[in-house]
Formats: sequence, C-alpha cells, structure tokens
Amino acid sequence: MEERVGIVTMKGKGLTLVGKERHMGDPAPDIEVLDNDLGPVHLSSFRGKVLVISSVPSLDTPVCELETIRFNDEAAKLGPDVTILTISMDLPFAQKRWCGAAGVEKVATLSDHREAAFGMAYGVLIKELRLLARAVFVVDREGIIRYTQIVKEIADEPDYDAVLEVVHMLA
Repeated sequence: MEERVGIVTMKGKGLTLVGKERHMGDPAPDIEVLDNDLGPVHLSSFRGKVLVISSVPSLDTPVCELETIRFNDEAAKLGPDVTILTISMDLPFAQKRWCGAAGVEKVATLSDHREAAFGMAYGVLIKELRLLARAVFVVDREGIIRYTQIVKEIADEPDYDAVLEVVHMLA
C-alpha cells in the first residue's frame, strides 16, 4: 500500500498517509461508507450532482466542528445540484448525535470506521492515528475529481474560498 510521509502534520510532527494519492482529473473511487443509521452509501449514488467530500479526523474536535458547521451553512446557499458530505472515522451513532446537537442538516455525515475504505481509496488515512486527514475533494457530475486539498496541519481549517470557487464553476 502506498505511504506518504510528512504531507500532514500534527503539532508540527509529520504523519504518514496511507492509500492512493488522488489528483485532479482522476475518476473518484466508488467506495462504501455508512450513514448515521448504519446503511451502506456508495459515493457513486451522488453521480449527477457536484459533490464536495470533506474528510475530518473527528467531529468531536473543535476544528472539525467548525469546518462541518461552515460547510453546512454553505450547503444551504448552494442549491439542490450540490451535495456536501463529511466523512470521518467516528461511529455512525456519534455522528448522528453530533449532527443533532450542532444543528447540522444540510451536510450528510458518513462513517469510514469499518474498513477505512474511503481513507485508503483517497489516500487520506493517517497510519499513526487510524483517523482521516483533513482534506476536501470536489467531484463533478460525471464522477471526476476536479479539486483536491489536503490541509497540511491537522488543526487548521481548509481554504473554504478555494473549494467554493470550484463548486460555483461546476454547479
């Protein structure tokens, strides 16, 4: 399995990302994750829409919370042709509880806890922590990755403006 060291850091210390690195122009891998009720969700089920996939280490941390709430606010402005997902290793039940407490209704939270299929397929599984790196992928209506952003320091938020600029071009 492909490993890349130092792409992301935690408090300045380099971490190892496991999985295939994804680039703009690559087909988005169709993996299976779980929804908040333990139902399987295939990323291909969003084909035909512009898809924003935000991966975060854990919704129960301050930066992940800020990021998901920000994307939830943006989703309300983007309309029905854009779907925003947040994927983490959190258990589906914890995601459901968190969404209810945070009032997140426009972003779908999905869990990769079972097999780390998303983390491996998108190259964002942190080997040392078995958590997902903070990253954002924008996938067009045909299932092609049009934007990737892996946030260097795990405690930093992504560049929302850059993500939204691509989304607006595709929507």
